This record gives sequence, C-alpha cells and structure tokens, in this order.
Amino acid sequence: MFNNSPAGPSGEREPLLSGKKLYPAFGPEGTKLDAAFKDIPLPQEPEASHRNPYLEWLSRVFIIPQRVILAIMGFLAIMNAYTMRISLSIAITEMVNKTGGASEDEAGVCPIDDSANPDDYTGGEFDWDEELQGIILSSFYWGYVITHIPGGILAEKFGGKWTLSLGILSTAFFTLITPWAVELGGSTALIVIRVMMGLGEGTTFPALSALMATWIPAKERSKLGSLVFGGGQVGTILGNLLSGVLLHNIEGWSSVFYFFGGMGVLWFVIFTLLCYSDPESHPFISEKEKAYLKQELGTLERDRTLPPTPWRFILTSVPMMALVCAQIGHDWGFFIMVTDLPKYMSDVLRFSIKDNGLYSSLPYLVMWIVSLSTGVLSDWLITSGRMTITFGRKLFTTIASIGPACFIVGASYAGCEKAVVVMLFTFAMGLMGTFYPGMKVNPLDLSPNYAGTLMAITNGIGAITGIIAPYVVGVMTPNHTLDEWRIVFWISFAIFNVTNLVYVIWASGEVQPWNTPHLMNKSVEAGESNDESAMAKKSVQSQDAIKQ
Repeated sequence: MFNNSPAGPSGEREPLLSGKKLYPAFGPEGTKLDAAFKDIPLPQEPEASHRNPYLEWLSRVFIIPQRVILAIMGFLAIMNAYTMRISLSIAITEMVNKTGGASEDEAGVCPIDDSANPDDYTGGEFDWDEELQGIILSSFYWGYVITHIPGGILAEKFGGKWTLSLGILSTAFFTLITPWAVELGGSTALIVIRVMMGLGEGTTFPALSALMATWIPAKERSKLGSLVFGGGQVGTILGNLLSGVLLHNIEGWSSVFYFFGGMGVLWFVIFTLLCYSDPESHPFISEKEKAYLKQELGTLERDRTLPPTPWRFILTSVPMMALVCAQIGHDWGFFIMVTDLPKYMSDVLRFSIKDNGLYSSLPYLVMWIVSLSTGVLSDWLITSGRMTITFGRKLFTTIASIGPACFIVGASYAGCEKAVVVMLFTFAMGLMGTFYPGMKVNPLDLSPNYAGTLMAITNGIGAITGIIAPYVVGVMTPNHTLDEWRIVFWISFAIFNVTNLVYVIWASGEVQPWNTPHLMNKSVEAGESNDESAMAKKSVQSQDAIKQ
C-alpha cells in the first residue's frame, strides 16, 4: 500500500504506525474521518497479547520452531512404531527351537565359529516350522493394511494428532501383553496380537502425512520429510540392536516386548503434551513462526470445508498409480530386509544372537544417514532451480531401486564371507535411503489437501507386500540354504527394477488438478472438462493465490 500520510518538516512522510495514529483515515479512537477509507478494517492487536502469560512464556522457551518439534516427534513416532513392529524378527530366533534345521554339513549353510557359544544356536521352546514363522511375521500386516484409508480420512477430517497418538498407544499396549498372550495361546494368540498391533499402527503414516501437510512448507518438505520418515531406519536399528542386547543379557525373550512397549507409552505422553494438529490450534507457537507458516502455507489450520475425497480422480490418476508401483517396489525390498534379514543372518550365516542384532542394524544406520543427507541435498537442488520437483523425485527413487537390487543379489553370491555380506547389505540399505526424498514425500507434492488419503492408499497397498514377502520367504527357504535365499533376492531384484521403470515413466511432482475438486467442478461447468492441463493450472494457481 502507498503511504498517504502527510509530509513532516523534513519532507518525509510519517510512518503509518506511530503512537495511536494507525492510518490517516482514523483518529486516536478509531473515528472514521474519510469515507474513502470506510472499507479498511481497524488493525487488530496481535493475538499474543491476549494469551495466557504462561503460554506466552512457553512460546519463548521453545527455541526450536514448533514445526521442527513436530517433525522430531513424528520421527520418534515412526521409530517407536518400527521397534515394536520388528522386535519379533529378532525375538523369534530365540523363541523357536532351531535344532531341526539344516546341519552345517549340508551344502549352502555356513559353519558355526569354533569360539561361539552353542547355546546361541539352539533357540527356544516353540516348534514352529518356517511356513508358520512366515505367517506369524506377516500377520502384523493383515491388520496394518486395513486401517490405512480410515486413518487417512480421520486425520484429514479431525486432525492428525489423536489419529496418530492413539494408534501408537494401542500398538504399545498389545506389545506389552505379547508375552502373556503367547504363554496362554501359543502361535495362535501371537498371530491375533500381531494383527491387533497392525490395526493400531496402520494409521501412523497417513496421520503423519496429514500433519506434515498442515505444518511443513514445500521448501522444507524433503528435509523434514526425510527426518520424519527416517524414524523407520532408526527404529529398525534400535529394534535389532537393543533386541540383541536384551536377549543376550536377560534370560528369556519377554524383555524385548516389555521394553519397546513401555517406550511407546512414554512417547504417547510426550507427544500429546507438545504437538497439535495444526498451527492455529497450537497454544504456544510463536507469533513469528505463525506468520512464516501463514506466508508459506497460506493458512494455519486444516480446511474443514474440504470437499469429499475425489476417489475417482485419485484412483484413475496416472502419477498416483506410478507412485503406488514405486511404493510396492520399496516395500517389497524393505520388508524382506526388515523381517527376514535377522533370520538370514541367524539361519544361514550363523551369527550369534548378539552379533545378529548388531549386524542386522548396521545397514539401517547407513540408510538413515543417507536419507537425511539426500533430503537436504534434494531441497537445495530444487529450491536453487537446479532440478524440478518431478525430476528430483524420479532421480532419487531410481537410485533407491537399482542400487539395492544389485547389492542384495551380490550379497547372495558372497557365500559365507560374513564381512563381505554385511558390507553389501549395508550398501544396499544405504542407497535405499534415497527413497525418502524421492517417492516417499511424493503424496505431499501431488495433493497437499488429500495427502493423508494418498499416503494411506500408497502405504496400504505397499504394505500388502509385508503380508506376502515373509510368507514367500518361509515357503521358499525351508532348509535355510544360500541357494534358496538367492532365488528370493533375484525376485526382489526384478520387483525393484520393474516398479521403478513405471515410476520413472509416469510419475509427477506437480500438484494434481483433483487437489481442488471444487475448481475442477467449475471447470467442467465452464466446458473445460477435457482440458486437464487447464484444470491443473487452475489448481496450481489457487495454491499460489492462497500462499499470497
């Protein structure tokens, strides 16, 4: 706006805000002096001045911005979710009696080190064959896939805070009662418990996507998105490493479930005290951060008038289907590694339980470091104009597909060279970290308004591989030999590359026209129904207009 204030003695105009004089059209008490300014509202006092003094003090105590705190708590949410999810992968090697497997004299099975403790290789009291173990390990995902879409819809409608936190709390509860359930009902009870855990945890990724859509600006999306989703690697690291330590030092396998279940409950308490569904409802966010988010996001709260989910457009969207394919490829390889790598190291490479936990966690440490560093790199490349969002998503997804595919197969040909095998698995999982600045944050690009639903669809369909993969591995590796596992890794190689090819051809990083269904309806009424580019342009323009 132009400064129409009268010039002072120096010839310069007086500032618009000086003492009580707000505009030349208003007197000290806000009296209207000029009809020409009748539509200009009186400036309002900042909301912070009406805050509870305690909340105002809190807003100054938190040096870290609230969106970063949300990202950190989101990271810890996924970390806890993964520790509770994968703790069974290590624990089951001590629950099941392993004396009935292949002997070290058979071809394709590595010898046990002479210095090793024989008790580390006998396992526990349950006689569960490989097929039953595959069913047990996959049962989590039976419940997991069911609550994805309901979780996304609930998060978009009512906010992500309680959708996320109550889901994690229920998973923690069922983790805590796992030992009790197994003692009472054996494998059947364990399967039921795992299904219930999956039902609770299925809301995690959709709720987090909805939260990030309302909190994280586009220019910080790769960086903070990689931080949040990196909780999966850290959870896998801690799940494997601490499970090995607990099982090695504490008699019995129950301690694993008590420890990680308790950590989940602790996270729930802290998260519900610190985090909120959107900036507008946050009681002690700073005014500076609110202004910044208002400028970048265009709004500080969820759109409660959002039209119903445009299912037809989403399910017929080519970029969306390409994203689903990439998710299937990622999840197949990731679940093979998360669920079955500890079994491979225990049954084939014959690592002790302590070493198994250590070496099973090492690849995920590298994966986490890579995901964070490439997240920062991706944001820099995109914001500096060196690459488009679409090209960046495709590039990092391709690295995350081809690299792991090659190194996993290579590990199966390294035989019993344990150091080489661990190194190749570490390279494979490290490169898989570039999935996070690639396809993992892509739902936020395609539709900020329906990011929770998009994440629910992609993650939910991808999680079906979590049902199939452990069962396939169990059926294909009855004797735990290298030859059997090599076939498993070649299948993973094919899935990685085929799904990546689909993504590279048809993926997009642009906001899709169905992100704003009301604008699409107006376009149809105006006779533009066949001009998808026009509708997409309107959608992008509406997003830009909101930000301004």
